[in-house]
Amino acid sequence: MSVIHSYAYDSASAALEVTFFSGRRYRYFLVPAYVADGLHEAFSMGRYFNERIRDRFPFEELETAAEAAIAASAVISPGTGSRRRP
Repeated sequence: MSVIHSYAYDSASAALEVTFFSGRRYRYFLVPAYVADGLHEAFSMGRYFNERIRDRFPFEELETAAEAAIAASAVISPGTGSRRRP
């Protein structure tokens, strides 16, 4: 079983977004197209990722879908809530 749930590659920006079954998401920068293609063709995506991507490219951790939903629900729209009246 792979640890990688899904991934997407943007060739224009050479960015690879990887979502793990744990829910954690990362964006890797400066990833050559042949490396992203190799992930697609790999017998074991987890092994390929660990050997060819992890700790080899700059990255950032992205919000998980659950974190984004919590953040969106915490936003209070203008005109809502209680207000003290004079």
